[in-house]
Amino acid sequence: LSLFQCVFRACARSSCMKLGIAAASSKVLGTSLCRLLRRTPAASSRCSVPAGRYSLDTAASACPLAAVGAAPAQRLRHSPSPTRRAPIISTRQPLRTRTMASLAQQIKDGEMPTWTWQQSMIRVKDINKSLHFYKDVLGLTVIDRLDFPQYSFELYFLASLPPGEEYTLEPGTPEAHRYLWSMRGVTLELTHNYGTENQEEFKYHPGNAEKDGFGHLAVAVDDVYEACAKLEEHGMAFKKKPDEGRMKGLAFVYDPDGYWIEVIKRMPGPSGLPYFTLAQTMIRVKDPKKSLPFYTDLLGMTLVRESHFGDFSLYFLASLPKGFDVPDPTSEEASPFVKRELYPACVPILELTHNHGTEDDPDFQHYNGNDEPRRGFGHLGFLVDDVYDACAKLENAGVSFQKRPDEGGIKGIAFAKDPDGYWVEIVKRGWEM
Repeated sequence: LSLFQCVFRACARSSCMKLGIAAASSKVLGTSLCRLLRRTPAASSRCSVPAGRYSLDTAASACPLAAVGAAPAQRLRHSPSPTRRAPIISTRQPLRTRTMASLAQQIKDGEMPTWTWQQSMIRVKDINKSLHFYKDVLGLTVIDRLDFPQYSFELYFLASLPPGEEYTLEPGTPEAHRYLWSMRGVTLELTHNYGTENQEEFKYHPGNAEKDGFGHLAVAVDDVYEACAKLEEHGMAFKKKPDEGRMKGLAFVYDPDGYWIEVIKRMPGPSGLPYFTLAQTMIRVKDPKKSLPFYTDLLGMTLVRESHFGDFSLYFLASLPKGFDVPDPTSEEASPFVKRELYPACVPILELTHNHGTEDDPDFQHYNGNDEPRRGFGHLGFLVDDVYDACAKLENAGVSFQKRPDEGGIKGIAFAKDPDGYWVEIVKRGWEM
């Protein structure tokens, strides 16, 4: 365990934990509120979206949370859509009639990309309060627990499991460790440094201040209003209730550390689906023309939806099985696809929020959550077959590193930096602790 302990000692103390609350909970408005984008095929197998400002049809519908984290002078500036990979459209299985069970089965048995998103990490002050919220109130399953008393910190990994999957392993056991580093789902990693719960004035930074990168986590439910009533019964405090503000039908609740948890609607799922399912991690990005190729071309994620509004854009990505057909991410089918197939199959989304104009400011930079006094969100984490090979390919692509596999006292894992400086942990799939 010594190597593993050292690894996570570095993680915990370097303040890695990211969760982005984005400039716009307006994703729930749906594509009906924005002008549909026309696609122009390119000479290669890529397509480009015509440059221009994409605004809401009705100005009064603009999201009140849209520009959180962007400099005021940058909120109304023009930003062309980035070039992106053309999506695959199925000709064999109609997207409108396919059930979410097919996706859950393909994730379980199908071939996944070399890179798979495996974790989003945030730091928490009081692990007992956080576990009560995420496990007892939101119903996430504790997959594993890693305790390092000699370094005074502990880690908990929680996830939403699809219907029919029963988790019987005991967190903290070798069997749970093996499951954790081989799983195909996405976990929420809670990092707790001993003693913070006893420090009255201690607190982590939950994001959403000026230039903050991390925005929020999200959970999906069948009925937002009913879910919020249940959360109120548990004494949870809200940033926004479903009928408050101009954005109806969605809510933001606070976790014990003040992180924003968005409550969004999904299509009703199969019997046995958890009441709440982990649905999103949102971070803000400066330039989607750089961020999208990083996460899609280098890390193998699939762009499943994008929405463009007057002063911001949203991009939704997921780790999906190879060959799994998705609709055009700019089409009317994209939003129902996410709500109908991804959320009920317990497939979370990485949401990238771009406030238009930040890409034009050479001095603009988001805070990544790992520096005082804004420590809170820590990192994203991905599993790969070969850490050294994965890092070599990233380095050849010009990616910078916080830590390479053989640097420091911890060998075999790495932390790359995405274009905004967010830390991306790279861990070997099946890692033996």
